[in-house]
Order: sequence, then C-alpha cells, then structure tokens
Amino acid sequence: MTQAAKKLELRDVRKSFGANHVLRGVNISVEKGKSLVVIGGSGTGKSVMIKSVLGIVSPDSGSILVDGQETTGLRGKERDALMRKFGMLFQGGALFDSLQIWENVAFGLIQGKGVSRKDAYDVAIEKLRAVGLPSRVAKLLPAELSGGMQKRVGLARAIATNPEIIFFDEPTTGLDPIMADVINDLIIETSKGLGATALSITHDMHSARKIADDIAMIYKGEIIWHGKAADIDHSGNPYVEQFIKGSAEGPIKMEI
Repeated sequence: MTQAAKKLELRDVRKSFGANHVLRGVNISVEKGKSLVVIGGSGTGKSVMIKSVLGIVSPDSGSILVDGQETTGLRGKERDALMRKFGMLFQGGALFDSLQIWENVAFGLIQGKGVSRKDAYDVAIEKLRAVGLPSRVAKLLPAELSGGMQKRVGLARAIATNPEIIFFDEPTTGLDPIMADVINDLIIETSKGLGATALSITHDMHSARKIADDIAMIYKGEIIWHGKAADIDHSGNPYVEQFIKGSAEGPIKMEI
C-alpha cells in the first residue's frame, strides 16, 4: 500500500496507564475507502487504540497519521477540524435520553457544524430512512425504541455529517443474530454509499467476516496478524486460530 493510499495509519503507538502497558507499539493502516476490522479479546487495547486516534487519550509515543498528516498533539481548532472527518457508532448506542431521535441523529450537525434545526431535521429524516427507519420515529425518545432500532439510530448519527472515516465499536453487541446481520448489512451499505473508510473493533467473528476487507488481530497491545478477510481461516497464526475458534486451549490464556 502506498502512502497516498493510506487514509489512517498508526506507527509504533504506545500507551500506558501507570504500570499497565495497554498499547505496546501498534502498527496498522487502513486504505482509503476500505473496511478494516480489528479483533481481539477484552483488555487487549482495541478501545484505547480508537481513543488515541480521536484524541480522547494521548499516546505516550508513536505517530498517528490521517491523510498523511500527523495528528498527535493537535489542539483547539486544528483538532476540531480533524474531528469533522470522523463519525462513530458507539457500542452501547450512547444516545441522549432527553433528546428526540432526530435531535440525536442531527447532534453533530447542530452542535458541530452550526446547521439550522430545520435543515438538520431534514438531514436526520434522510439518514433515518437510509438505515431503514420511518420518519415517524423522529419525534420519539430513545426509550421508546427497541435495542435494534436504537443501534440503527446510532448508525444514522454516525453518517449524518457524511464523514470520511467511520469507527464502529462492537456494532453488534447485545443484538440477536438476525438483527446483528441487519446491522452488518447497513454498515456495508452506508459506508460504501459514502465512500468512507471504516475501522471496526469487535469480537464477533461473523460480523468481522462480513463487513471487513481486511482483518487484524490485536493481542497484549500489539498487532500480531493483519491480512485479507478471506485469509482469516488459514492465517497460520495460533493466536488467531484459537480466537476465531473460541477455544479455551491454545497460547491465549485467560486471566482468572
């Protein structure tokens, strides 16, 4: 992959919290318009990796490039401008309980871009329809929707600003298998429709296989395998093989 083709790249990114070394030199990149899924167990560094890209936590060392631009250390207006490139579907939905559905979807437009409420409402309706929700849900509150519908609202919010890069944090967690597959299909449709670059973190292998162009595995804060999604079942890596089989036997030992 040429440097020009890389939308997002992490080079030797490290992050510790006291004696807890979470990221131990992460090296990974995502090609423009492609979907990369990072798999790994709980506590392996997946979420901290995304938080480092977003600037929620500051890496101790290393480089994070977006469109070839170094982003570590960006502050103020420069950080705000960078954040406009991103959309995110949070694991738990993270909807605002007191806001109507359309206000949740349009939050980034109104608060981040200064779009009028009338125009933002129109965009919200458009994005809700894009994820298969009728306009009648717009005036409801999150508590009035099912878990699957809330996940769709979260996806509509993630794409409302037409982002260049979308993060998906455990997008199918808590959903039944059928609804999870519906969400997988919507992730593919909406990402490709925008021409967006997608980075997802999950432990759901069905979801990973379906939405990914490439899959990487993180273990103890390092990327230990990175390849095409079609190659995951014959990776030749014992850690990957144990993880995708969900086996208690293998090099990965669960801490009890």
